[in-house]
Amino acid sequence: MIKLPNGCDNERKTMGSPHKTNLYRDLEALPACLRGEIMGGQLITRPSPNGKHIVAASNMSAEYNIPYQKGRGGPGGWWILQEPEVHLVLDEVVVVPDVVGWRKDRMPDIPGSHKFNIVPDWVCEILSPSTASVDRVLKKPLYARYGVEFLWLADLADCTLETFELQGNYWQSTGLFSGNAMVSVQPFEDSAVCLTDLMGDW
Repeated sequence: MIKLPNGCDNERKTMGSPHKTNLYRDLEALPACLRGEIMGGQLITRPSPNGKHIVAASNMSAEYNIPYQKGRGGPGGWWILQEPEVHLVLDEVVVVPDVVGWRKDRMPDIPGSHKFNIVPDWVCEILSPSTASVDRVLKKPLYARYGVEFLWLADLADCTLETFELQGNYWQSTGLFSGNAMVSVQPFEDSAVCLTDLMGDW
């Protein structure tokens, strides 16, 4: 298990054991200023996101919530959520993606618990210097392993967006956007959104 810091600095539905693992108990005991995820048999912690990270995640969620979740000006049929606790294996493989989408035909209702145990259809991770290596090295192959269909990586350092679609067991690049590019790519190809509106114009 990764040692926790003393303080706080700046099939697609999968189930596991009904008993909490020691790692998940440790995750539940984390202070509010830390986010915890369980990957590769380790509890990985990081500080709560900074302001720019929060703005980018909020922008991403807002742009796709109206047309894809509410169905106003778009096809609807999705749930678009920020930072849900996703259990790829119950209490054993746990991730907290920045922005996540599920098709409603796969997840008709939001669970009553805080644990989401249906693999998402789309994940967007907001990369920052403190999170980029975890998102690229650990989470990207993990999402492929469990069958997430679409993955976006939004890099705040250089204001770029990389998009991928799962082909078999591997990610196929579907786009690299930068500057003022218009983003229109699966699974949200019905919308064209300026990248700076998604990321935040700093």
